[in-house]
Amino acid sequence: MRPYLAMGVLAIGVTLPGAAAAQTVVKSGSEDQIAVEVTVYNDNLGLVKETRRLDLLSGAGELQFMDVAAHVMPVTVHARSLTAPEAFTVQEQNYEYDLLNASKLMDKYVGKRIKLIDRHEYADRQDIIDATLLSNNQGPIYQIGNEIYLGHPGLVVLPSLPENLIAKPTLTWLYEGTGNKPHDLEVSYLTEQISWKADYVAVVNQGDSASDLSGWVTVDNRSGAMYRNAVLTLVAGKVHRAQEREYFAQDAMRLMESRAAAASFVEQAFFEYHLYDLQRKTTIKDNQTKQIRLLEASGVGTQKELVVYGIQGYYTTLYQERQQKQPVNVFLKFKNSKDNRLGMPLPAGTMRLYKKDQGGRLQFIGEDRIEHTPKDEEVRLKIGEAFDVVAERRQTHYQRVTTHLHESAWEVTLRNHKEEAVTVGLVEPLFGSWQVIESSHPYEKLDAHTIRFDVAVPKDGEVKVTYRVRVGY
Repeated sequence: MRPYLAMGVLAIGVTLPGAAAAQTVVKSGSEDQIAVEVTVYNDNLGLVKETRRLDLLSGAGELQFMDVAAHVMPVTVHARSLTAPEAFTVQEQNYEYDLLNASKLMDKYVGKRIKLIDRHEYADRQDIIDATLLSNNQGPIYQIGNEIYLGHPGLVVLPSLPENLIAKPTLTWLYEGTGNKPHDLEVSYLTEQISWKADYVAVVNQGDSASDLSGWVTVDNRSGAMYRNAVLTLVAGKVHRAQEREYFAQDAMRLMESRAAAASFVEQAFFEYHLYDLQRKTTIKDNQTKQIRLLEASGVGTQKELVVYGIQGYYTTLYQERQQKQPVNVFLKFKNSKDNRLGMPLPAGTMRLYKKDQGGRLQFIGEDRIEHTPKDEEVRLKIGEAFDVVAERRQTHYQRVTTHLHESAWEVTLRNHKEEAVTVGLVEPLFGSWQVIESSHPYEKLDAHTIRFDVAVPKDGEVKVTYRVRVGY
């Protein structure tokens, strides 16, 4: 007895192609895998390389390579026999993605005769009704005898599985083979809908002078395939892709072939990128988000920085507001070096910072995003704004000397309500041809258009920074 298709629900048995056709087709699924490698990029791209052991027929044949990613990029597929390269040649490749479902099955039978099973539960019987499927657009329409039915409560029975419908995405090759020995067939391709990102957690000590840092990578797989016991590599860096979103698999294969010989990630430089190899195999399921530890470091030397930023527009106009409070920005910074217990290139990601309060409870104090950071470079994180340190700006003089020359004087008041002294950086962005005529505190010229005052403010104290500047353009 055949199973059935209820309205909108597939429940049928089908007649498969004849035995003669089956003899010329080899089907391969994930059960044939002997090795899987996955390289994941930052920009929603993955390179899959898998090896399957197959018995291929001598002569012309068809190989249906199933259990590939649903988002495979067919133009990037590359297949070769590792055991006998000369004995396997692909003549034609097809990517079959017209997947089997109830709606598509019904579409294939529009205009054809089918059967409807009308069950009568209380009468303990069922009627078999011959019908013609007239349409499957927004619901089935049947002709039964001389009447038209908009839907029907019975189950639908289809006589066979139509051609060109498959249950899962499949790569199909027409190949020429010699010999009948098993082949270790290596297949690589690029797929979209798989990506990774880095996340970091830093726990800052009481003096804000050191941090314990941990890093995690999150792999998000929505590619439509599971990668069982895979060798995993992550690529940090911006990989250029053509506008047509095509990328040659043989170029990307170089990333696969440059792994470290040797559980955690091991980093290595490659071309203008960095690779992170997981030193054990892992299974990445479809529609799964997986987190894996990237690094651990304790006692990382850290510095806290308080900064007030000015605005270029201050210097060419009469400042109307008598006194303006400005935010005192809080930054934490550290050097990514071996001397500072780090030194591994850090992939871009979000770093979240915590600190224990006086009761020993861990509290969240802020987060910021870091870019790809090579070794021996500085990481600088914007944490928030200071509560107990206040900055107020006041324009004490303004004169338009000529049409394009302006002179102004400024007073920035810094007040510290904390129980310890602090140093506040006052960064002033100038422009054009400028000259500081006088100032109450020494300053450093950071670049052609920026000066910085580093001002020590005692606990429960106040400091006024004054300066006069001419700006021309």
